[in-house]
Amino acid sequence: MIVGTSSLLLSLLLDGVERLFLSFQEDAANPASLEILPVHRLFSVFIGAIIAAIIWWIIRTKVKKPVTIAKSLAGEKMPPIQTAIHVMTQIFYVGTGGSVGRELAPREAGAMLAQRWNDLLNRLHLELSEDDSRLLIAAAAGAGFAGIYSAPITGMLFCVEILLKKVTRKTIVVSLIMSAIAMLMGTIVKGFGPYYLVGNQQFSLTFLVFVFFVAPLCGILGGIFRRSFKWAGKSQAKGKNILWQLPLMGLVTGLAALSFPQIMGNGRALAQMSIDTFNQQMIWILLIGAFAKAAITVFTIRAGASGGTLTPSIAIGAVIGTILGIIFHSFFIAVPIWQCSILGACTLLAASQQAPLMALMMIIEISHLNYSAFLPLGIGVALAIAASKLIPEY
Repeated sequence: MIVGTSSLLLSLLLDGVERLFLSFQEDAANPASLEILPVHRLFSVFIGAIIAAIIWWIIRTKVKKPVTIAKSLAGEKMPPIQTAIHVMTQIFYVGTGGSVGRELAPREAGAMLAQRWNDLLNRLHLELSEDDSRLLIAAAAGAGFAGIYSAPITGMLFCVEILLKKVTRKTIVVSLIMSAIAMLMGTIVKGFGPYYLVGNQQFSLTFLVFVFFVAPLCGILGGIFRRSFKWAGKSQAKGKNILWQLPLMGLVTGLAALSFPQIMGNGRALAQMSIDTFNQQMIWILLIGAFAKAAITVFTIRAGASGGTLTPSIAIGAVIGTILGIIFHSFFIAVPIWQCSILGACTLLAASQQAPLMALMMIIEISHLNYSAFLPLGIGVALAIAASKLIPEY
């Protein structure tokens, strides 16, 4: 309940920042700030980058810097005040138009709150074992994600597949219950609507032809994107360099958004644009958008920003799926192009995160897909993971 409340508050913070800086209310039907002047978008993300750079420089150099979830699982303490500021800064920067995912923030908030809860138990002489403490922190991180995206199974899989890498009855039950409760708390304001709007046609067996062709390609591209953002994270700007590098990337993002507003934010707008596209005239625009989104996201992280890569991966994959789907549709007209977009999003996400089950369930949960999606998307993520191994880790 505590973690779900924190996810709810972060959602409200994002809404407030978007209204203040971009004068719009984001939802599935309106994911991009299309109604404002292009120069308004430029100044929003540029000013947001300056403010975020100053805050991150202070908390990384002047006080004890924030601790990652991985380090917290190893026993290192996450400083509560610095972590809270760090988390809110991520949401703030995405809200102003910064090109990173926002899913890292609720996960870090959840892990920090779990650590504080564990400390309280210790003071009350109700100590958990080392394994149970790690499970609590990992499950809380997954629950933070579930609270933001209304995806409890994805939150559970993030815990057991990515963080703990330990699939047992106990880890599944604990993390799934926590994610379900956090989801219920997070939906008090947002409701249970889908994150992406898709069609309602069932996936056909004919679609498997497309799966066997596209999934390996998205797996390779996902592996390249993974190697790129891993490089960006390890080479991230240190010290005062963030004070000029992140504003510079904010300026680059704003300049790109002058004519392509879907480049801003966590990638939701670009993904939805891809899902909605069905004509060949948009192919080059989408291709340029995907390349720009990948490059700007990687160099934004390199410039010092903290943020996730899940939703940017979905956006890039959706574009690839749409472009190939438009070509495929001319031969198999019965296959809806939006299904091709979803396949690209799911397979590239699986490869970029090296988490096939989480990617599969995330796309199904946040898009509210029916049961017919399991077979093609399941085969797709398996092929994508296999193909991604051709790209060595950074």
